[in-house]
Amino acid sequence: MRQAEVDRNTLETQIYVSVNLDGSGERMLSTGLPFLEHMLDQVARHGLLDLVVRASGDLEIDAHHTVEDIGITLGQAVREAIGDKRGIRRYGHAYVPLDEALSRVVIDFSGRPGLEYHVNFPRATVGQFDVDLFHEFFQGFANHAQVTLHIDNLRGANAHHQIETVFKAFGRALRMAAEIDPRMADITPSTKGSL
Repeated sequence: MRQAEVDRNTLETQIYVSVNLDGSGERMLSTGLPFLEHMLDQVARHGLLDLVVRASGDLEIDAHHTVEDIGITLGQAVREAIGDKRGIRRYGHAYVPLDEALSRVVIDFSGRPGLEYHVNFPRATVGQFDVDLFHEFFQGFANHAQVTLHIDNLRGANAHHQIETVFKAFGRALRMAAEIDPRMADITPSTKGSL
């Protein structure tokens, strides 16, 4: 089983993440941020990974540190769980619609962190949640999972729909890239021989 647990404790946040890449979509989420939990639920369900996220942070200031640090810690846990990357598909992609919204996410377990994030929201918040923080979440994830991540919202007029399509597509792309390809056996999917 490809699993990992990571604790991240700073003066601003205390984060615990547990991930099982070969799970069934079970999740336990407690962050103090219901909309983020709704999105993490999408990742677990559509990524078929078991996910535990417990976070407390300086929400009295704002959600920035908590959201970013959850992205960082999830990235660290995924990197640890994926191991040496032998036999994985390496690349994953997904298109996901929700009513008028359509998003595409492409991921590469390249070992080279990079984020291309192209989501233009029609408003600044969903409920009380600042939509700018999703960029910080994915930047933290990409940097610490050491993946190249391309996120494009191709269309959408409703910010909730837009971000939900992004997170569903992220979960599906992650699942595809992390899957073991039986034809790859013990092969590292790179001509360099390492990732």
